[in-house]
Amino acid sequence: MSFRTLIGAAAVSLLAINAAFADPITITDIAGREVTVDAPVDRAILGEGRQIFFAAVLDGDAPFDRIVGWRDDFRQASPESYEIYAEKFPELKEIPTFGGFKDGTFDIEQAVSLDPGVMIMNLEAKQATEEAGYEEKLAKVGIPIVYVDFREKPFENTSKSMEIIGKLFGKDERAAEFNAFYEEQLARVTDVIDAQENLQRPLVFVERAGGYSEDCCMSFGSGNFGRMVELAGGENMAKPFIPGTFGTVNAEQVIASNPDQIVVTGGNWDAYVPGGKWIGVGPGSDEDVARQKLKVLMERPAFTGVKAVEDGKVHAIWHQFYNNPYSFIAVQQLAKWQHPELFADLDPEQTLKDLHERFLPVDYQPGYWVSIN
Repeated sequence: MSFRTLIGAAAVSLLAINAAFADPITITDIAGREVTVDAPVDRAILGEGRQIFFAAVLDGDAPFDRIVGWRDDFRQASPESYEIYAEKFPELKEIPTFGGFKDGTFDIEQAVSLDPGVMIMNLEAKQATEEAGYEEKLAKVGIPIVYVDFREKPFENTSKSMEIIGKLFGKDERAAEFNAFYEEQLARVTDVIDAQENLQRPLVFVERAGGYSEDCCMSFGSGNFGRMVELAGGENMAKPFIPGTFGTVNAEQVIASNPDQIVVTGGNWDAYVPGGKWIGVGPGSDEDVARQKLKVLMERPAFTGVKAVEDGKVHAIWHQFYNNPYSFIAVQQLAKWQHPELFADLDPEQTLKDLHERFLPVDYQPGYWVSIN
């Protein structure tokens, strides 16, 4: 028996032991609901495949052992990450997949057949879940839903979400260790910014998934990457024009606002838009190709004569930072771009390496961001 097989068998045995000693606990999820679950949970359904980003932190070298089903979005939305995990954990390819709540393709009978102890959902799916009556239907068959959030209000809810999942998985200490690292690394930016008097905040436009479609320009309001810009000492250009977290700013407004810097979120979205103009940043990406595509995107009418383009202060960053526990990495990199003089000693790449070494079961690979210059 190989070492990896032996370790895998031991992990499965441990989960079986945990299940035998599971006790009902009541937690308050991010939606404010009190939910009773038998914990530690040894069989969980992930409402989104990319939730493996938090499972990998908590379960370390056995990130898929308790996952009995998930939505099939990880392979499509973050294929480079999927391949990195699949190379080390080929069993992920055998995990049953299902449709989404929003498009009405979720199969309750399939969920019941997987015998999960909990289904973990992202907060943004709550409205669709309620409208379709899934909460009530799943409750009747003994499958509790627990909501977490890394996307709508990441800096209010990431630590809380990790604490909740830590309780569900019986990984309280691991969750606390990660949360301490998260807060420490975020403070390396926010403490510096908060200490500045009369800080000159550059005007920053963040284009969400630039090149994904021909339209321009999706962006962020007060939440998500918009909030990251502010924490990093910038002014979010789109905030006055987008009342919620996500929205669109027209090309004329970008030109009129004339931002000092432009940041495009990107990923390898060939599964959705084959051969698209999106910027394929992410682990293991070809940075030269990404940089060239970024230059081409800046030739669109929305960016004609804009200060950021003229000054070469244009960047691309991994889109998936917007919906996982690693958002503090993006804040560090944004700070480095927005205030290089204040953060000369800050090394976001080293922070990302430390994250992998301390918490993740896969090796670090570069390629999460590029700049035109």
